[in-house]
Amino acid sequence: MATTTGEVRAGPDPRSIRLPGIVLGVGLGGFVDGILLHQLLQWHHMLTSTNTDRIGIKYYPAHTVSGLRMNTVWDGIFHTVCWLAVLIGLALLYSRVTHGRRRVWGSRVLWGWVLAGWGLFNLVEGVLDHQILGIHHVHGGPYQVWWDIGFLVLGALLLLGGWALQRGGRAFDPERAPERGA
Repeated sequence: MATTTGEVRAGPDPRSIRLPGIVLGVGLGGFVDGILLHQLLQWHHMLTSTNTDRIGIKYYPAHTVSGLRMNTVWDGIFHTVCWLAVLIGLALLYSRVTHGRRRVWGSRVLWGWVLAGWGLFNLVEGVLDHQILGIHHVHGGPYQVWWDIGFLVLGALLLLGGWALQRGGRAFDPERAPERGA
């Protein structure tokens, strides 16, 4: 039985679009982080906390021209990785959805996995860059630990919310042609 968004009750497990959704979510979540926190708010760049990092990277203060130049290069590398994740996610989605490609964009399953991917990005980036490596923090200063914890909590909420959203969707069969009248 089909719904107006083209989701169907019977068919393969929603994992068929799980990986593309998660990879898209990782890339899009990285873009939100990079555009909002690095560029618009300018709270941090990739290497703004290397004066207190745990791996010995040279310090590049963002308030100097040479430091900002190096941070901008690393922000660009970060954005390139995000861009590649989005392209890979789209390619995976395109390769797995052979019929009714337009209807997949209304699928709760896809958008649930995209949100889960964004949450996964926050958790991995927050634990790796903020906690383990210490190369930057969400918002440096006396309350940086709280900003970092908030980033991790947001990641967990996005992951859980995305998982719940995709669970509420009906299994999407990317191989099945849409039914007439759907």
